[in-house]
Amino acid sequence: MFFRQVFEPKLAQYAYLIGCQRTGEAIVIDPQRDIDRYLKIAAEEGLRLVAATETHIHADFLSGVRELAKSARVRAYLSDEGGPDWSYAWAADGRDDVRLLKDGDTFSIGNIDLKAVHTPGHTPEHMSFMVTDRGAGADEPMGLASGDFVFVADLGRPDLLESAAGTVGAMEPSARTLYQSVQKFLELPDYLQVWPGHGAGSACGKALGAVPDSTVGYERRFNVSIAAAKDGEDAFVEAILEGQPEPPLYFARMKRDNKTGPAILGPLPEPKKIDAEALERLAGSSDSVVLDTRTNRRDFMASHLRGSIYAPLDKTLPTIAGSYVEAGTQIYLIVQADQVEDAVRDLVRIGLDQIAGYAEPKTLVGLSADALTSTEVVDFERAAALAEQPGALILDVRRRTEFDAGHLRGAQNIAHTRLLARAEEIEPGKRLLVHCLSGARASSASSLLERLGHEVVYIDDHISKASTERAAEVATA
Repeated sequence: MFFRQVFEPKLAQYAYLIGCQRTGEAIVIDPQRDIDRYLKIAAEEGLRLVAATETHIHADFLSGVRELAKSARVRAYLSDEGGPDWSYAWAADGRDDVRLLKDGDTFSIGNIDLKAVHTPGHTPEHMSFMVTDRGAGADEPMGLASGDFVFVADLGRPDLLESAAGTVGAMEPSARTLYQSVQKFLELPDYLQVWPGHGAGSACGKALGAVPDSTVGYERRFNVSIAAAKDGEDAFVEAILEGQPEPPLYFARMKRDNKTGPAILGPLPEPKKIDAEALERLAGSSDSVVLDTRTNRRDFMASHLRGSIYAPLDKTLPTIAGSYVEAGTQIYLIVQADQVEDAVRDLVRIGLDQIAGYAEPKTLVGLSADALTSTEVVDFERAAALAEQPGALILDVRRRTEFDAGHLRGAQNIAHTRLLARAEEIEPGKRLLVHCLSGARASSASSLLERLGHEVVYIDDHISKASTERAAEVATA
């Protein structure tokens, strides 16, 4: 049996390519939308992708299953559990290239058997897949592709139907359903390998481990969220719902689009290089958005195109772009020429396809003074003095749990991933002193707030250096 875990670090996401080397057939589990990666791996290993499946309707990226079914003519295997509200609209009965699965259904890829196991809680339709390598003579499963059900050291969060998708009242029932799924997991043999859908850095759980795989036995002993289930259902529900971070704004759109069917992508967009004159015309535009991907935030603050958003080309770009840019918006990039494809992949994976052009950072040097602007940068010592001036407002863009643990007196809190949706909560006319823990999240938040017309002072400093006179409050909520 061929087995390859395909890791995408910016989304902390694992896909799995599993193949029967005897028949040359292969399947991919939880592929992302840019499918050429999986096709390339299969071809390099002398395999042919004949099937694709996914564990659930994803919230953090667009699925590649429909793309593979359409473009590569593979057969899709999808969950038919969870009820009509969580069925795949694009994969209705009657399609030759789709098989809908119920709990316990099995199918084979060459000499490899896969068994669908309904594991709801993170989502109602969630499936895990038991994998048995009959080609090696096994008659029991080797591993469980657990998707967003069981992670290393954590469980998939059960609040997203409510906190991200807006299904009011779904949070606690989902947590109770997850508790029942955990009981089934605990009945599995200790030796069974666990192949999760995400690792450390994903927003699909609270405290995911960085180790790429595990076993049922290990998770039974050391998974903190599973340990909470040993104290009973009510204790588990309280523990699993406590402290879940605010989901990025684009999660609701991913849920919707993965359910109805992601648009067929085809070849990756190829944005055209634009010159200084064309870039200058984009300054202050409300019809399009410029994402500045430079990784040195001080360079951005010193000089950037008016109205541009700071979205560094690192692991934060999908979260920032997905939370700050509405779908369908025409996008231009400030990016090095040899990094254009990386940026494009990051964007199409979250459904931002309208990437019209790019300019290299050096192009900014040739722009007029009217097209450029800068942002005032201060440390916490200077911010303390500014906060005493009339019209100042401290805006803390950390997660709510961070804010509740301790914050500057008088600060307003809006998590940077929810800022676009909640911007009307900020009192107009205020001079915003924007901070987070270390300055990273606040740098992008400052650029968005400037684009929305606010006067911004960016605090590029660690909160531990804040004046103890102002950082005296600890919320008691």
